[in-house]
Formats: sequence, C-alpha cells, structure tokens
Amino acid sequence: MNHKQVGTGSLLVTILVFPGVRLLDVTGPIEVFTSANDFGGRYRLNLVSPDGSEVTTAAGTRLGVDMGVEDAQEISDVLMIPGGPDWDQVIKDDALLDMVRRLDARSRCTASVCTGAFLLAAAGLLDGRRAATHWRYSRELALRFPAVQVKPDAIFVRDGKVMTSAGVTAGIDLSLALVEEQCGAEVARAVAKDMVVFMQRPGGQSQFSVRARAPRTRHETLRRVLDAVAEDPGANHTLSAMARRAGMSTRHVTRVFCDELGMTPARYVEQIRLEAAQAMLETGDDPMAVIARRSGFGSPESLRRSFVRNLKVTPGAFRARFHTTKVTDIETPAVP
Repeated sequence: MNHKQVGTGSLLVTILVFPGVRLLDVTGPIEVFTSANDFGGRYRLNLVSPDGSEVTTAAGTRLGVDMGVEDAQEISDVLMIPGGPDWDQVIKDDALLDMVRRLDARSRCTASVCTGAFLLAAAGLLDGRRAATHWRYSRELALRFPAVQVKPDAIFVRDGKVMTSAGVTAGIDLSLALVEEQCGAEVARAVAKDMVVFMQRPGGQSQFSVRARAPRTRHETLRRVLDAVAEDPGANHTLSAMARRAGMSTRHVTRVFCDELGMTPARYVEQIRLEAAQAMLETGDDPMAVIARRSGFGSPESLRRSFVRNLKVTPGAFRARFHTTKVTDIETPAVP
C-alpha cells in the first residue's frame, strides 16, 4: 500500500488484517491517522497480513498489505486489531492468535475495533482488563471470557496499554482519541471536523435505536401500538391510552410488552421519546423547552433526567458535538 510519507519522529501504526476482516474496521482508523497528517500529525501506516499476501474482506474487497507479520519487526506505537463477522471462527486460529501476541509484545499501545476484542481476549491480552465490543456481542464476550470485565455501554475503553472499542465506526472514535493523545486536541478536532464526525460521541451504546434492539414481535395489536408511539412520540402514550388503542386491560398490555419486548410500556415510550429528542438535538437548534415538548417529555428537566439516566450525558452535552475526547484509563463516556 502507498501511504503519505512523513518525516523523522513519526508514529508507526500497524494494522493486522486477515481473510474476512470487516472493511470499515480497517479503513476507518486509516482515514483518521492519514487525515491527521494533513493537520500536523506524523503517522506511518503498516498493513500486515499473516503471510504477506493480500486478503479479501467480508465485503469482498481485496486489501493489499505492506508485509507479513514475520517481517513486521519494528516497534509499533499503535497496533490495531480489527474484527469481522466470522470472529467465532477466527479466534480458533491458534497461529493467528500467536501473531497477535507477538505483535502486541512489540507495541506501545494495542487497540481493537468491534469484534477484534475477541481476538485480544482469546490471545489472553484482556485478562483482568476492562473492555468494550459491539453491543450485540458484549454478553457473548463476557460469557466466553469471564476474566474480561466487559463494559457493554462504552464507546471505547482504555485499560493500561490496551484500548478496545465498540462496533465498527467506534474505531474512528478510538483513533481520534489516540490522535488527541499523541498529536494534541487541535489536530484531533481538525480531523473530526474534516471527516464530519463527533470529536466525542455523546452518550454510550445505549443511544442506538431502541427499535433495532427490541425483539421483533408477531403480535399484530402490539405492533400497531408500537407504531403509534414511534410515529408521534409527543402524543398521549400513558398506559391507559395504549390499553384503549389495543383494546386490552392495562394489566394485559403490560404483560404483553414484558413478554414480547422484555420491557414495560413506560420504558418503551421513554426510549422512543429519547430517540426523538436525540434526533432533534442533532439536526436542529430548537430550544430545550421545544424539544422536550415535541418529544413528549413535557419539560426540560424531565428531558435532562432521562438523558442522564439513560445516556449518562445531558442534552446540552449531547448537542455539543466537537468537543475533547478526554482520553483517560477508564471507559468513555463517563457520567457528567
């Protein structure tokens, strides 16, 4: 691969790729580090594969590499381990896990993206450490590797020299944090603005769609109730109002919600309203009172309490997109 040349005192980022790797897990960090060079960064990138051959990603795209693992003898400032949809098969590759261990021994910081955390865990590099992965697989990571302290809501976690990030695009968040640490906040902020991404993503993985996370239901009446809430979050969605729409008793509606979705009606309504408020904060400049009313919370204080309780961030902080990543040795984001 051809990378922009940088001068002496450069920072080496080594990225291990393998057949079936997720493309964005690789290209997201590459874009961050190479973009940083446009604003005063000094990164060199080194893509390595197990045997030095190009690899085919999960998307079917072929990736050229710079060298094989055996030839990657230089100390890396950052070692990136991406993930892939077939992580459960990849972690059975003992030779690959041994390569991860050897590369880690020659790195100052080892980081994983998405399900790359499973490779680090299988290699024994996360034992006794806090770690993050894609929200869909956080429970699986905890069950398979009980020595790992999984943080299911973190966008990324740093524990000592090891950093782990949540799903896919969270690798960009992690990489921006490294740029800030290594090159300064101004460089990281410039990269974030250039890529049109958050400098610090507000909240945690809890912010991702409640409709995507909730189990699908075949209960036709319940689907109509759910649709009514999603179509107009600011409307009257009390338990009695939903029971009337469904033609059920309040007790039966509560039972159906818990059986089908694993949450109470009030919890579901709050999550939908939270999503609506997030969208308004992201795309508009309406005052908090207007957003609270339109999203169904009624008052700015109720809106604030819900944000802090669910996302661990205030509505104002959520709106403030390009802010410091505040890199620390604990999971990000922290409770404000």
